[in-house]
Amino acid sequence: MVAGTHWLASATGMSVLERGGNAFDAAVAAGFVLQVAEPHLNGPGGEVPILLWSEAEQKTHVVCGQGVAPAAATIGRFRELGLDVVPGTGLLAATVPGAFGGWMLLLERWGTWRLADVLAPAIHYAEHGVPVLERVSATITAVEGMFTADWPTSAATWLPGGRVPEPGSRLANPVLAATYRRIVAEAEAASGTREGQLAAARHTWYEGFVAEAIAEFSATTAWRDSSGGVHGGLLTGDDLAGWSATTEEPVSFDYRGHTVFKTGPWGQGPVFLQQLALLDGVDLDAMGYLSADYVHTVTEAAKLAFADREAWYGDADVPLADLLDPAYNAARRALIGPRASLDLLPGSPGGREPRLPVLQGSKVPAPEGVGEPTVDTAGLERTLPDGQVRGDTCHVDVVDRWGNMVSATPSGGWLQSSPTVPALGFCLGTRAQMFWLQEGLPSSLRPGARPRTTLSPSFALKDGRPWLAFGTPGGDQQDQWSLNFLLALVHGGLNLQEAIDAPMFHSEHFPSSFFPRGSRPGVLHVEERLDAGVVAELRRRGHEVEVQGPWSLGRLSAVARDGGFLKAAANPRGAQGYAAGR
Repeated sequence: MVAGTHWLASATGMSVLERGGNAFDAAVAAGFVLQVAEPHLNGPGGEVPILLWSEAEQKTHVVCGQGVAPAAATIGRFRELGLDVVPGTGLLAATVPGAFGGWMLLLERWGTWRLADVLAPAIHYAEHGVPVLERVSATITAVEGMFTADWPTSAATWLPGGRVPEPGSRLANPVLAATYRRIVAEAEAASGTREGQLAAARHTWYEGFVAEAIAEFSATTAWRDSSGGVHGGLLTGDDLAGWSATTEEPVSFDYRGHTVFKTGPWGQGPVFLQQLALLDGVDLDAMGYLSADYVHTVTEAAKLAFADREAWYGDADVPLADLLDPAYNAARRALIGPRASLDLLPGSPGGREPRLPVLQGSKVPAPEGVGEPTVDTAGLERTLPDGQVRGDTCHVDVVDRWGNMVSATPSGGWLQSSPTVPALGFCLGTRAQMFWLQEGLPSSLRPGARPRTTLSPSFALKDGRPWLAFGTPGGDQQDQWSLNFLLALVHGGLNLQEAIDAPMFHSEHFPSSFFPRGSRPGVLHVEERLDAGVVAELRRRGHEVEVQGPWSLGRLSAVARDGGFLKAAANPRGAQGYAAGR
């Protein structure tokens, strides 16, 4: 089974499984197709965290395809430029592009296919074109003026014939196709073995012609970004050559017979586990699924967990054991009262004193279109003329006939993030906007550190056996929408598709991970399919409820091993997610 955010990626993954490939081969092939099919949501210059279950090893692993900050990226350097927040677009916010390395590591260690075979579908679609999604057309329309006036290399790539591509038309990226063809050719010339070719491909990307083109573009060009200024980049060839994807142990939490696995706290993944730890002492079943008590309690738990994310998470020494400690969570749980909290309340794990970033204001509404979350009454991503965007992530889940499972959330390097590198056909990512330009925080900017990403794939065991791979796009909402999905399975008694289809909700109470880092204390988004009486009661309790369109929140997908069957489900919102299997 394959499930994901775009039908072409799901179909590609399924074709790999049909031809004898395993889940890891299928995920890699689907991941590269997502770069072409959803270029407004991810690209080759982005990143990918991956959670996987190896049936042979009987073990869960994390693959970290998240690049790091350049050696020149210091708080002092940004202060010299007059900046107190990392821009949300342009070259300054670039980290090392980690997606390619992450996919290659997954393929080399657990896959079976050769480089040319997994890249063939993406090369085909880049060469011959894909159907233009309404969202792609809308995104390019929003930044057309900026591309024309300020980013001509992007105009050359995304405005074929000088015009915005119409929805349903065919859009190709022949330069990207040529880039991948050259990588394959150089890899095959370097070695006759699968492993040798994968090693050669990594070398080409991080030390060969790809790295050279990125370094030259970063060092010799300057472009207008979301700060309003014109800046060059900080990324160098040494930064790329010095980085490689890694494997790590996941973190986990046991909840009602289910063990949920996430990445480490260099990403926001453990905030999912903290919410489970808080809810573990609550009788959600007695409250009733999607009742006012249920939504209120889940929302207030999210506020507490995400407050800890702000104070404690980053590529640093994070006191995760203390954050998940039962006694700590019992004390935190006691803070959930009958009314909505309007305060950001991080805890003191192990007696440590929390320190929060200094926000520009106590309640700063994020400008429309900023950041990653897909929060829109029409269910569409929105983009401002300077390239700031909602909705910059994809997701894919795979389970194969042998029981291997993958959950991957590729993102970044989307077409509107920064100017296209003309020699390569893609642009750099802007993940460094998640660093704080304040000293002494776990997520403070420093050279060689990973940004505290929002990308958060999920995996779970049920009664000790592999069960579920799942995830969603959505930035700060990822570990709220995914939690809602899991709770719908555990407490709502719903099946995979019903749990994805169920009315979604999320809080914007805490600071956004995206430029300009605003927060909206007390704001709770709900789909209008949630019972009107529940909405009224939530407002009575002090929640600032914003009712969104009936099918506008969440873009989940999932695959499962359940009762001797393989199962899958995908999101109907936006009419592009797809699940397939046999």
